[in-house]
Amino acid sequence: MMEKGGGENPTRINKYACACAIVASMISIIFGYDTGVMSGAMIFVKEEFKINDAKTEVLAGILNLCALVGSLCAGRTSDYIGRRYTIVTASLIFLCGSVLMGYSPTYAVLLVGRCIAGVGVGFALMIAPVYSAEISSPSSRGFLTSLPEVGISIGILLGYLSNYIFSGLSLRLGWRMMLGIAAIPSLFLAIGILRMPESPRWLIMKGRLGDAKKIMYKVSNDPQEAEFRLREVKQAVGINENCDDDIVKIPDSAKSQGEGIWKELLLKPTPSLRWILIAGVGIHFFEHATGIEAVILYSHKIFDKAGVHDHRHQILATVGVGLTKFIFIVLSTFLIDRVGRRKLLLTSLSGMVVTLTGLGIFLTLAEHSGGKLIWALVLSIITTYGVVMFFNIGLGPVTWVYSAEIFPLKYRALGAGIGVAVNRLMNATVSMSFLSISAAITTGGAFFMFAGISVVALIFFYFFLPETKGKSLEEMEAVFTRVRCSENGSKEVEIGKC
Repeated sequence: MMEKGGGENPTRINKYACACAIVASMISIIFGYDTGVMSGAMIFVKEEFKINDAKTEVLAGILNLCALVGSLCAGRTSDYIGRRYTIVTASLIFLCGSVLMGYSPTYAVLLVGRCIAGVGVGFALMIAPVYSAEISSPSSRGFLTSLPEVGISIGILLGYLSNYIFSGLSLRLGWRMMLGIAAIPSLFLAIGILRMPESPRWLIMKGRLGDAKKIMYKVSNDPQEAEFRLREVKQAVGINENCDDDIVKIPDSAKSQGEGIWKELLLKPTPSLRWILIAGVGIHFFEHATGIEAVILYSHKIFDKAGVHDHRHQILATVGVGLTKFIFIVLSTFLIDRVGRRKLLLTSLSGMVVTLTGLGIFLTLAEHSGGKLIWALVLSIITTYGVVMFFNIGLGPVTWVYSAEIFPLKYRALGAGIGVAVNRLMNATVSMSFLSISAAITTGGAFFMFAGISVVALIFFYFFLPETKGKSLEEMEAVFTRVRCSENGSKEVEIGKC
């Protein structure tokens, strides 16, 4: 079926928009690297600084608490200085954090460096999907907006490989090289990002119609699609759709700054906006409440419990986790605009319930046998990879696509920032408590708990997340309007209908 944008070919992806999304996603590669590399670096940090499990959990999770602050700041920042310069800001903050982590003469300095890097991560996680969504056509938005998640997967895999490569160095040098080397790509990205165009939707929100029109023509497949997209955004902002002035004054009601925007979104939302907020926050909550960070960050611990005790072998096994994540996230990017967000989510969660339950069973058997049951060890590793596979075929990429596309333009940066803040809070909660939970109820028990949470997530997604495939960003409020007319003329509520 042909999109509303005119003569757009649904299978065609604009090369310029794709290049912009790829560059924006580079910041996600750097963040993913930091997540992956810390998994192995923690082994050596713990050995050098003689820290206990509590301090190890703090080191693992503090980045996400600081990312929470960064994501909330990024929403307002991106509305003031633009999406592009916010990516530059994220790169520079992360650069400073990486340099400090690579230097780190003490545990305290390492913690400070990780905090600074965390603020940069918060900026990056909020802005990359929003930028990608705003330059994309409806037919390719899922693919382009999932590229930041692909970037995270590439980064995690590179982090695991870095663990393996640098683990052969001396204890004092190895983990510092793992953490500090991320400063180099951060610097190049901060410079290279300046060659990217600004988001045309942000430019229209600022009244810069002339600049927005030039960019919209570049990121659209044909002039008809560009004109259609321009008219939709103008209507959303409150500008006459036939206005051709280069610069116009934006109505105060359409501006995305000030306390009013917070009140409208959080305190007095319309029914459709309230539903959008619940969906956007809910999907971010469940992305990490289902336990994926425990698998990614503590995979070496899982393999140790299963019976793999050699550090080099543990790190090598984690490379398989990174490779599995990368393969299935790439597959998901090609499915998301064809299959749809909702079907991928429901398939993903169903698979996670099964594999998390299996991982809990096999880890429990492996622990009780003291690692002597080889089949339990093998099945523990297979189900670990299975959890990663099902997460990355749906929940991982769809979370970022969905939350970046559902908020109206006026609330998009703030809404996305709140969603990322919840995401980082849950990430920090899992990463800072997994070792303690495992000690209290066993590692297998922890994964039984995550399986139960996944069941709740599956129910939530079924009832609260309508399909958004093929819809323009300006149509999202209609998608989340739940009123239809019954046969007797009365109004009834129906999820996903407008």
